[in-house]
Amino acid sequence: MADREVRQTKKDKDGDILALCNAGNYWSPRAKQDAINDIESKAHTYYVMLPGGIRANVHVVKGPYGKYLRTDKDTTSKNNLDDLPDCY
Repeated sequence: MADREVRQTKKDKDGDILALCNAGNYWSPRAKQDAINDIESKAHTYYVMLPGGIRANVHVVKGPYGKYLRTDKDTTSKNNLDDLPDCY
């Protein structure tokens, strides 16, 4: 199992997450469905690291239109996947 830091995300025109990224890593970009499979099977974990070593884990959430990825809820938006820079 690998613990994968997410530094960027690939989004569609509506801002929906299509992939998780960390430039320079062999696994990046990781398609949304592959990341969901990784998390659900416990093959890999994904997280966003904030300054000061604060970690926000990426979770799979079941929404009305299917599964999607989200970080832990907290009081800051700096770890939100939507707010990370884009990867290409």
